[in-house]
Amino acid sequence: MELKTPLYDCHVAGGGKIVPFAGYLLPVQYPSGVIAEHMAVRTHAGLFDVSHMGEVMITGPDAFANIQNLFTNDFTNMTDGRVRYSPMCYEDGGVVDDLIVYRYHQEKYLVVVNASNRHKDVEWMKSHLFGDVKLEDISDQVAQVALQGPASTKILSKLTGEQELPVKFYTFKDPILVDGISCLVSTTGYTGESGYECYCDPADAPKLWNALLEAGKDEGLIPCGLGARDTLRLEAAMPLYGHEMDETVTPLETGLGSYVKMNKPDFIGKKALEEKGEPARTRIGLKITGRGIAREHCDVYGNGRKIGATTSGTHCPFLGYAVAMALVESPAPETGTPVEIDVRGRKITAEVVSLPFYKKSK
Repeated sequence: MELKTPLYDCHVAGGGKIVPFAGYLLPVQYPSGVIAEHMAVRTHAGLFDVSHMGEVMITGPDAFANIQNLFTNDFTNMTDGRVRYSPMCYEDGGVVDDLIVYRYHQEKYLVVVNASNRHKDVEWMKSHLFGDVKLEDISDQVAQVALQGPASTKILSKLTGEQELPVKFYTFKDPILVDGISCLVSTTGYTGESGYECYCDPADAPKLWNALLEAGKDEGLIPCGLGARDTLRLEAAMPLYGHEMDETVTPLETGLGSYVKMNKPDFIGKKALEEKGEPARTRIGLKITGRGIAREHCDVYGNGRKIGATTSGTHCPFLGYAVAMALVESPAPETGTPVEIDVRGRKITAEVVSLPFYKKSK
C-alpha cells in the first residue's frame, strides 16, 4: 500500500492528479499541466513536494572515514555547511544509488537518497560501517519541499530575510526560520535552475507549503508535480537512477567521472573500476531531428549498426524540441553525428549533441 506524504491533503485540495510513485501517492501534475509547470520553473518559480526522498544521518568519531569509504567522491576538503553529490558503488563498480551529502561537521553528515532506494541504501550502508559510528534512517521524521526557479530567492526572502539564506551553490544553513518554521535550507535542486530545498518537521510541512505559495503568488510561483520534475531534470541532462545508471552501469560509464575520485586511497568499488579500465559505454545526448519522441529502451543505430539504447527521452518544453539520453558503446560518435533511433519499430532520425541540453544563464 502506498504511503502519503505530509502534503497529500494539500495536493488533493490544489487539484493535483495523484499517482503512485516510489511507494508514495504524489501529484504527477496540477490543473495547469506539465508544460506550464515546466515553463514556470524556467521563467519564474515552481514548488515541488519531495518528501518521499530518504534521509540518513551518519554521526560519530568515525563518520568521516565511513563517508570516504562508502561514497566515490572525496570529502577530505569538504567544509562545514557544504553539500556534495556522489555515487555509491557495489564492489563490482555498479551503482547502488546516487545521493547528496550534507556536512554539519567532521562527525555529523546528512545523506539524502532516492526514495525508491531508501531501504536498500540503508541496509547497504549499515552492512559496511566500521569503527565508532552511528547510522540513523530519519526519513519518516523529515518533510522536504523544493522551491525552484529564478524567482526563488525573492520568494523565500519574504518569509525569512535574504541575509539568512545560504548563498553559494551546494551550501546549506540549519536551522533557518521560514515563516516561523525551523528548516534546513540548501541551495540544491533537481531542475537545472537556481533554487532551494527546505527540510522541516512533517507536522510543519503544510504550513510551509501554503506560506511559500502565498509568498510567491505575485512572482509566478505555481505548484508542480512529478511530470515537470522529470522533464526539467532531463532537459538539464541530470541522470536518474534506474535510467542512466543502476547496478549494471558504473558511474564512469554514465559520465559521472568527476564525482569518482580514483586518487583517494580507497572506496567500495574502486578496485573493480580500476580493473575494468576505460569504460566500454558512454552516456550521450541526442536531439531528435525526425518526427516522434524516443523514450527509454529504444535501440540507437549508427551507420546501420546498433550502438546502444536510450535511457530517458521526452519533448523539452523550454527548448521546444525532443531529446534523449543514451548509453552507447565507446568511443561515442562525435557531436553532430547523425544516428537513428528505433521507436516501436519505426526508425526516427537524431543527431548527437553535447550535454547538458539546457544550462541556465548566469
